[in-house]
Amino acid sequence: MLRKYLPLVHEDLAAVYSRDLQKWLIVAPIIGVVTGLTITAISIVILGKLWPVVLAYYLHHHWAIVPGLVLAFAVTGAIMQFFTPDPDEHSTEEIIRSYHEHQGDIEMRPFFPKLIAAITTVGFGGSAALEGPSIYGGGAIGSWLWAKLRGFRLDDRDRRIMLICGAAAGMSAVFRAPLTGIVFALEMPYRDDLAHEALVPSLIASVVAFVTLSSFMGAKPLFDFIGGGSFDRHDLYWSALLGLLIGLIAMVFVVTFRRARSFFVKWSFPHWVKMTVGGLGTGLCGLLFLQIYPGLLVPLGPNYEAVGMILSGHHGTPELLAFSGLKLSATVFTLGAGGVSAMFVPLFLTGGALGTAFAQSIVHSPNLGLYAAVGMASFISAGYKTPLAAAVFVAEATGAHAFIIPALIGAAVAYAISGDASASADQRLHEGVKLQELTEVPVSEVMQQHLISAQASLTVHEFVGTLSPHSHHEGFPVFDGNDLLGAVTLWAVVHTAPERWKTTRLHSLIDARIGRISPDADVTEALRLLLGEHKQPMLLVVSEQGSIQGVVTKTDILNALRTRRSPAHGLSHGNPSGGPQAKELVETARAGELR
Repeated sequence: MLRKYLPLVHEDLAAVYSRDLQKWLIVAPIIGVVTGLTITAISIVILGKLWPVVLAYYLHHHWAIVPGLVLAFAVTGAIMQFFTPDPDEHSTEEIIRSYHEHQGDIEMRPFFPKLIAAITTVGFGGSAALEGPSIYGGGAIGSWLWAKLRGFRLDDRDRRIMLICGAAAGMSAVFRAPLTGIVFALEMPYRDDLAHEALVPSLIASVVAFVTLSSFMGAKPLFDFIGGGSFDRHDLYWSALLGLLIGLIAMVFVVTFRRARSFFVKWSFPHWVKMTVGGLGTGLCGLLFLQIYPGLLVPLGPNYEAVGMILSGHHGTPELLAFSGLKLSATVFTLGAGGVSAMFVPLFLTGGALGTAFAQSIVHSPNLGLYAAVGMASFISAGYKTPLAAAVFVAEATGAHAFIIPALIGAAVAYAISGDASASADQRLHEGVKLQELTEVPVSEVMQQHLISAQASLTVHEFVGTLSPHSHHEGFPVFDGNDLLGAVTLWAVVHTAPERWKTTRLHSLIDARIGRISPDADVTEALRLLLGEHKQPMLLVVSEQGSIQGVVTKTDILNALRTRRSPAHGLSHGNPSGGPQAKELVETARAGELR
């Protein structure tokens, strides 16, 4: 019975755990703990030690705002100019760019200088908050840990997952909102999609990071928000109108910000000079507001306490509109000039002020919290193209769970009205592989006809020497005489130490999971077999008579899709005109590009 049933149990367990989820039960909590401790330290320094002292001084000595910000921004610019390779690459933008272009690899040498620059940007009154250094810090930690935890069967694709995982953990910790961290990090790389592959690791890391920070700073919602009350269908109509108005305002702001950012990046002056100009503009915005409306409300710094002030009802509509305009202007000067952070909280505060003003002057509703929540979600949704994260954030970080439906309506309308305008220049539209384009294409049109096979007795060195310069697939059939044993991949070759190439024979590198498919079969069927539960490196294309016609891999299918999209080219019909040399094939595989 054991001989009969144990293989079946093994097969079932292999199918259940085919995605290697168990490795994330170890890796993701490590990311969560390290990120949570890092963000806790940053939060204590800025929110607990630095900003309360600076804010109190600014409120009692208005004249100190401009020179204080000019000096702080000059120091920030000097740090970024002299201690980082690219002073314009940091915060959320660096994480998104790394996800799309660098396989999740973050250079760690300037890690601490960038965090210090974030502290001098935010802690001395820049119109930004802690989400920038938190997302960057968490993402960089995830990328760094990938190299340290390779023993947990991590591959190159996992580095991008760990990058997003760390960013989610940072966002979760800094706002004490784990669900927001998950959703925002998944929405962040794209304007119209999610980074689905990072869902489970992000879920685990976000919860662990939240628990880690909460053990030091408590789990109470971050903002002093009045979340009680209810709404009716008329409030839903008004919420849609508010979302429309804020969507238009956000579109204008984002376009303005992107123009200003482009101007500062192209400006030929040293980075510290650019930041000095940004500090001057930011300081003047804060000073102007306090000269017109003296009090505790000020459009500078992280200023989380401003949420409670806005919702108190003690500020008239003109003051709230002035606060919104100068807060956005200060954000343009702070981040447009190169300040090290992000604009999640500035958009959040501006949306809350506009929503409160809308409730007071247009709806004449006593339920200020409802419209403030809608305004907050709408501005975040339109500015960052993250409608789900916006609504979830309002519910989690403010405790206003009752208003999530109106917030979703406002966020959806603002997202649609603002179009593709996004505060992030590196956010992309997701270009999924449209398999329907290959639905009627037979395998014979995309397969590699110039088949390169090898005998199992060859050494790795001899095999690499036989690779054709006209072959660009990654798997090669291996025979013992006329018997097909399986396939060997370039990935297996490059993971064999070069000094062992002359002594290692191919039979020790064979992957026996090699399937067969008819040349008349649909390409989508081939892709299903290649990506199925029992993933195979390649498929042998075999005729009805049993003769081998060629091979097909994922790379062949993707190349066919790319070729069909180009009007200047037709399908190669299995006869590529050229490819990399053998050495280049190995180097490319080593870089992970042919996986």
